[in-house]
Amino acid sequence: MLTVNLGPLSMPIAVILVLVALLIAAGAGLLAGRAQKTGIGHILTDMLLAGVLVARAAFVAIWFDAYRIAPWSMLDIRDGGFSPWVGMAAALLVAIWHGWRTAAVRKPLALGLAAGALVWGGTFTAISMMQNATLPTVPLTTLAGEPADLTRLAAGKPLLVNMWATWCPPCRRELPTLAAAQKQEAGVRFVFVDQGEDARTVQRYLSAASLELDNVLLDAGARMGREVGSGGLPTTLFYDTKGRLVDTHVGQLTAGSLASKLDRLRSRSGLTNKE
Repeated sequence: MLTVNLGPLSMPIAVILVLVALLIAAGAGLLAGRAQKTGIGHILTDMLLAGVLVARAAFVAIWFDAYRIAPWSMLDIRDGGFSPWVGMAAALLVAIWHGWRTAAVRKPLALGLAAGALVWGGTFTAISMMQNATLPTVPLTTLAGEPADLTRLAAGKPLLVNMWATWCPPCRRELPTLAAAQKQEAGVRFVFVDQGEDARTVQRYLSAASLELDNVLLDAGARMGREVGSGGLPTTLFYDTKGRLVDTHVGQLTAGSLASKLDRLRSRSGLTNKE
């Protein structure tokens, strides 16, 4: 499962898990501190803000060469570009600082964070174990109407599978970034799987947008999203040379976030930089 549908919105499961963990932590902290009428909601908010800002700043610093091509994208946190361990360290420092300043919150804060971490870790592990980590086997066709198979198309190469549609604004915004990366990444096979549209619609859009993409396939029944557990577009899946899922992204990829995920994909596949 990659996303959870909330009405018309499709939210990444990772975001949902963080929010649930924060609510559990706040509730546990409130119960632990009810004798002193002490809550930890404000501390958790400070931790979240500090963690997000520092994790984002660290990520942008690491991948600055990619982000400076489009400086505005540094502010677009929807691309999922964060350095989680750096952000967690920053959040923990905020918690320590609050605990040092106010003795009454130490026990509620410790118990709340323990409860939140336990819920997050257990739920994340359970969802990861249930997740389909192999290449999707849905029927696909080329723009010429010929059947296509992802396993054969990969041919022993790491695979980036982008699920998109012509009517999807973030899909359209990220396609030029993916097209540029496809030309540079000789060692990675890029595949673009349109969801639910016909060949004429897709070809007309690609021509109008002057996009040159290799390996454009059609998923006429839009079945791939259901198989991989994603109800949102765009969704990008990263598979190593053995067809194992090593990373995912729901939403628009920027040059920086794409560079980081391709770097991880190459590393997991035993390839050197842009090999």
